[in-house]
Amino acid sequence: LGLHSFPEKSETVTPAEAVPAPAASESPAPPAESSQHTEGGNITFTAKVAGESLLKKPSVKWFKGKWMDLGSKVGKHLQLHDNYDRNTKVYTFEMEIIEANMTFAGGYRCEVSTKDKFDSSSFNLTLFLFPSETNCGFLLLHSTEGHDDGAEFNFSSLLKKRGEGKSESQSDVDVWDILRKAPPTEYEKIAFQYGITDLRGMLKRLKRIKKEEKKSTAFLKKLDPAYQVDKGQKIKLMVEVANPDADVKWLKNGQEIQVSGRYIFEAVGNKRILTINHCSLADDAAYECVVGDEKSFTELFVKEPPILITRPLEDQMVMVGERVEFECEVSEEGATVKWEKDGIELTREETFKYRFKKDGKKQYLIINESTKEDSGHYTVKTNGGVSVAELIVQEKKLEVYQSIADLTVKARDQAVFKCEVSDENVKGIWLKNGKEVIPDERIKISHIGRIHKLTIEDVTPEDEADYSFIPQGFAYNLSAKLQFLEPPKIHLDCLGQSPDTIVVVAGNKLRLDVPVSGDPTPTVIWQKVNKLLFESEGRVRVEMHEDHCVFIIEGAEKEDEGVYRVILKNPVGEDKADITVKVIDVPDPPEAPTISNIGEDYCTVHWQPPKYDGGQPVLGYILERKKKKSYRWMRLNFDLLKELTYEAKRMIEGVVYEMRIYAVNSIGMSRPSPASQPFMPIAPPSEPTHFTVEDVSDSTVSLKWRPPERIGAGGLDGYMLEYCKDGSTEWIPALPGLTERTSALIKDLVTGDKLYFRIKAVNLAGESGAATIKEPVTVQEILQRPKFWLPRHLRQTLVKKVGETVNIVIPFQGKPRPKITWLKDGQTLDSKDVGIRNSSTDTILFIRKAELHHSGLLDLELKAKVFSYVSSADKPGPPQNIKLVDVWGFNAALEWTPPQDDGNAQILGYTVQKADKKTMEWYTVFDHYRRTNCIVSDLIMGNEYFFRIFSENLCGLSETAATTKNPAYIQKTGTTYKPPCYKEHDFSEAPKFTHPLVNRSVIAGYNTTLSCAVRGIPKPKIFWFKNKMDLSGDAKYRMFSKQGVLTLEIRKPTPFDGGIYTCKAVNECGEAEIECRLDVRGNQTNPTGNPSTAMKRQ
Repeated sequence: LGLHSFPEKSETVTPAEAVPAPAASESPAPPAESSQHTEGGNITFTAKVAGESLLKKPSVKWFKGKWMDLGSKVGKHLQLHDNYDRNTKVYTFEMEIIEANMTFAGGYRCEVSTKDKFDSSSFNLTLFLFPSETNCGFLLLHSTEGHDDGAEFNFSSLLKKRGEGKSESQSDVDVWDILRKAPPTEYEKIAFQYGITDLRGMLKRLKRIKKEEKKSTAFLKKLDPAYQVDKGQKIKLMVEVANPDADVKWLKNGQEIQVSGRYIFEAVGNKRILTINHCSLADDAAYECVVGDEKSFTELFVKEPPILITRPLEDQMVMVGERVEFECEVSEEGATVKWEKDGIELTREETFKYRFKKDGKKQYLIINESTKEDSGHYTVKTNGGVSVAELIVQEKKLEVYQSIADLTVKARDQAVFKCEVSDENVKGIWLKNGKEVIPDERIKISHIGRIHKLTIEDVTPEDEADYSFIPQGFAYNLSAKLQFLEPPKIHLDCLGQSPDTIVVVAGNKLRLDVPVSGDPTPTVIWQKVNKLLFESEGRVRVEMHEDHCVFIIEGAEKEDEGVYRVILKNPVGEDKADITVKVIDVPDPPEAPTISNIGEDYCTVHWQPPKYDGGQPVLGYILERKKKKSYRWMRLNFDLLKELTYEAKRMIEGVVYEMRIYAVNSIGMSRPSPASQPFMPIAPPSEPTHFTVEDVSDSTVSLKWRPPERIGAGGLDGYMLEYCKDGSTEWIPALPGLTERTSALIKDLVTGDKLYFRIKAVNLAGESGAATIKEPVTVQEILQRPKFWLPRHLRQTLVKKVGETVNIVIPFQGKPRPKITWLKDGQTLDSKDVGIRNSSTDTILFIRKAELHHSGLLDLELKAKVFSYVSSADKPGPPQNIKLVDVWGFNAALEWTPPQDDGNAQILGYTVQKADKKTMEWYTVFDHYRRTNCIVSDLIMGNEYFFRIFSENLCGLSETAATTKNPAYIQKTGTTYKPPCYKEHDFSEAPKFTHPLVNRSVIAGYNTTLSCAVRGIPKPKIFWFKNKMDLSGDAKYRMFSKQGVLTLEIRKPTPFDGGIYTCKAVNECGEAEIECRLDVRGNQTNPTGNPSTAMKRQ
């Protein structure tokens, strides 16, 4: 239930906030706020009831006070309305007061009820009179000194009408100003209105203040004529004296005030201040400040807070001769109030009919024997509030012989409400839900003697309501209900639409509350797919209540899914509805995942969706792994995986792992899948290193290499060696299976074939990358001229002592292998005397014990068979048609053709050289280069290069080289220097004090200084002030400023120099100021000889 009040005129209203009606089990809604209106306007109170859970239209009653049913007051000044919004399902009930007067003020209550629910809301209505020009109040516009100081009267304040004063409730009323301007006949009325207890004392003070005062020589500024302060607050009374050393006395009602905790005396320069803390009514007095023979007078008024009415009067109804007692409660005990009846003040002198009583904060008005003339509106007034109540005095009591009774009827039947009262002359009205019943062809109203009847023909559901009969002139309300006998009805939101589906999680309890209605109470039958369900059948249970039936399934399972039908039957009819129940669960566990693409520390996991998703779509998957010998599973993802694959990383190479998967839907997480097959993260080794050709013959190639840099946890099973013919893409295994050696001899090759070779390292994880020989290898014996290298120590005479061992090792080269012959002095050495060992790369001469006859000249001869039949071969000519094709970046492209003269031997390759134009020093770029084009890289920017090429055969390099005609210029990239753009920094800064002024207390007569520090850019301008007065032109003060340190020197200060000193710094960026207090104490030797003066200064 929510209440609103709406004025139909332009008035200030504070409506209550709308609150939905609670169910029967909920607590009542909080009472609505009070509403304030102006007399004479129209007022509408609106109650809104949420009807979503209500099967019928609720019954609403409006009351004034505790007992007065406003349904009996419907007429010219009071109307009741109601309507229903089908979109929002909200019932709206309105009570409209037309041309409101003061009698309508008071407490109201709205009650809403249905068959099994009830709610109510209370509110107050306050009415104000129209403001008039003759009814004016005065508001004080005051200024305060400090936050909690007492206010001083401002006699130039503006007049404000009382109507305007409502919005300025915080302003204080200047009672003193009102008394000064009001005529004497209004004094007593003003005293009651503003709570003045000592009116005569105030009038005496008023005469005293009106006297004109003479101009004073001792005071520069006297006390104001009067001060006003609220009770409990603080106030300061201040004068300014001409002589700063003068002594003053403070008097209260002629008695000198002594220093205490509540009274504080201060002397600041020429000012003398009396501070009164926590003002009470005892401080309401006349005060004087005495300096020598002169005095300054003032009046202090302590104002008490207004008296409020905390509990208002209540309406009453009594019989003639009964005792009447009106009671209210105010905010203070023993307060003075005024009682009125119909606007006329009540006094004790009126035949002692009325008796007034006070009991603490409670105020009573008692009428011992009431009469008919005592009926009316009684008002209690204070200076802070008004409360009105109505008294109704009845001459006699009306007896009800037969009251109207509740009726239950069927459709198209007749309903008759009948009542009988004691007075046959009494008339009355019939109400339906608070609205007067208007007779028509179907509804008849009759009054025969003492019997009153309301007859309704052909009853319809719209006739179901609360009916009341109200006798005129009596506060009676005879009520009864008309209940329409209705067929059974199932109240589901989905009726008339597609069948309702109820979703329940497997294992949870399913409870279906189906609201039903029908009179008499219908019988409920539940069915599932043509199967009858009894009240107790395993996990299924059926309960029946007055307005709803309950269907319960304990621990729902998949088998409980289906369509359930509820059937209602009573003598009037039948109704049924279908409800679809769907049971959802977590998904089934997926199948075991599969592992693929295993690497050094990673693998790829694949899985399939679960066969049953639990009735809800699968939201994602959760993956876990563990070590084979461990029991602890570790989660790999925190966000659900949407895909059916996942790359697991950060595993340890060589450790055996297992994986499992969970499926997740909106209900929860499935059971885990079976673990995957165990797997071990292993990475293949890196490719072998230093893969080179060691030797080539007409049918064999000898290769060698080094192990890979990284082998890994999988070890190394061996090497796979392959070759591919030039121009083909097919790689042929060079060896059967794998080899564990780091060298290999490949046999049975075809002479003249050009072959590419590659090698791979192999372990459990697979093959490594391939190490290849970039250039093809020609299967052909490489002829090499015999040559030996004589060690340095053998290039001179070798001296050995007799008996020492002689071991001479001489390396050589030559293909085919040359014949080796050792000679001594031109003769062949005897192998019996010396030992000779020959290998493919060196020859060794060994003498176990040297003797004198071993001395002599040793010769070594190397002979190769090839030179016996290639004696006609010669060096080739230079290459032809060399071209500089292109130059880009740091590169140059060259092309040439083979030499015209190959020296009667095959061209084995070319040697490419470059030279900088500046130095012309040649450096070899490529050696034994077999192609007729090349790209020279890593050239230097800005230089020019020439290139030359030598051709090579068995006899060596050509005698001359082919050289490029024009140099290749390596251009510099165009770069222009752009100086950086720096934004000019703004160093300007507003003044800021880095060291504050410090409060000081100094001795009079001695120079003193005040110092502080400030910074700011540009340099700020400095100003010094004392008590807000500029000191620039005063010769007594000297100002200094050095490196931001500011100093004010005061020459021989006196007590007059004490006060607040302020330093202000200003520049174009801003300003800053700082202040301190300087107290100047007198010397211990008082020059005036007055000890009290020196003590006062201190």
